[in-house]
Amino acid sequence: MLLELARWLEQLDSLFGLFNYLTFRGILSALTALGLSLWWGPAAIRKLAQYKGGQPIRQDGPQSHFSKAGTPTMGGGLILLSVLAAVLLWGDLRNKYVWVVLAVMLAFGAIGWYDDWIKIVHRDPNGLKSRWKYLLQSLFGLAAGVYLYMTADVPAATTFYIPMFKALAFPMGAGLIVVAYFWIVGFSNAVNLTDGLDGLAIMPTVLVACALGVFAYVSGNAVFSEYLQIPPVPGAGELVIICAAIAGAGLGFLWFNTYPAMVFMGDIGALALGAVLGTIAVIVRQELVLVIMGGVFVVETLSVMIQVASFKLTGKRVFRMAPIHHHFELKGWPEPRVIVRFWIISVVLVLVGLATLKVR
Repeated sequence: MLLELARWLEQLDSLFGLFNYLTFRGILSALTALGLSLWWGPAAIRKLAQYKGGQPIRQDGPQSHFSKAGTPTMGGGLILLSVLAAVLLWGDLRNKYVWVVLAVMLAFGAIGWYDDWIKIVHRDPNGLKSRWKYLLQSLFGLAAGVYLYMTADVPAATTFYIPMFKALAFPMGAGLIVVAYFWIVGFSNAVNLTDGLDGLAIMPTVLVACALGVFAYVSGNAVFSEYLQIPPVPGAGELVIICAAIAGAGLGFLWFNTYPAMVFMGDIGALALGAVLGTIAVIVRQELVLVIMGGVFVVETLSVMIQVASFKLTGKRVFRMAPIHHHFELKGWPEPRVIVRFWIISVVLVLVGLATLKVR
């Protein structure tokens, strides 16, 4: 929106040409989203508390969590609104990738909102039935995959790349739809499973979003992509604006979500943010790098799968409780220790992912 205005004003003063730089608009996007989330946060928390939008607490969970009963949830809506506003202000609204990512964010956010609404209004801790939630996620995930396949305009957009091995690349064709589906739906649920402790999910999301912004910038720049041997995806650079907005809005949300949390993200935020990360990774052709950088999300998901499979097959549990962050809590780790150590692991994994930029 403001980019179009700046382009028109550039005819009057060349200073407005500064807005053509992705890095400059990315910084503005992050600051805008951060400022909006900090500004709206207190009012949103008061409103959610007024409507008694408290997070249901699992009765079989750690006893330390019982004190969190009644803490407002659905705070992820604050993140989504801040991201949306920042992107509409500073993004290039003629870019197809901007719109598909925003569409995925809003679609999965709507699923999460309905799930949270059922938990709060109907006092049903299970929320939306799993089969309906998965069906809706699948429909939106497939729709995004079909769109990306139908609008692919360069060979790289439908090729699967193996990081660190420049000669390993597999043309997928329509297989892109399947990959997009699994990454979008998979990471949507992975972030949701991770969102069980104060600030645990949002900080890794911010870190991964920042790193994906780097990949998006390089992929969208013909010179950098050729030098670093990164798959060139024209137009992908504009995703920097979305990644920066997620980072800014996420940090603003963390101001209120840090231990002890004043508000929880809820499914509205976790499902949407996970789906956005998956979508951006597919667009910039860095699916496996996302698996590395989002390793915390992956391990949390695997811990649930292992726990369920083990109990069904042997009647025994591998972990004291799944997802795995609860396992460490039940071992006696204080919640802040679990959170910060998972953050540290995320920092390391993101750095490993970024290292693949040069190791080709």
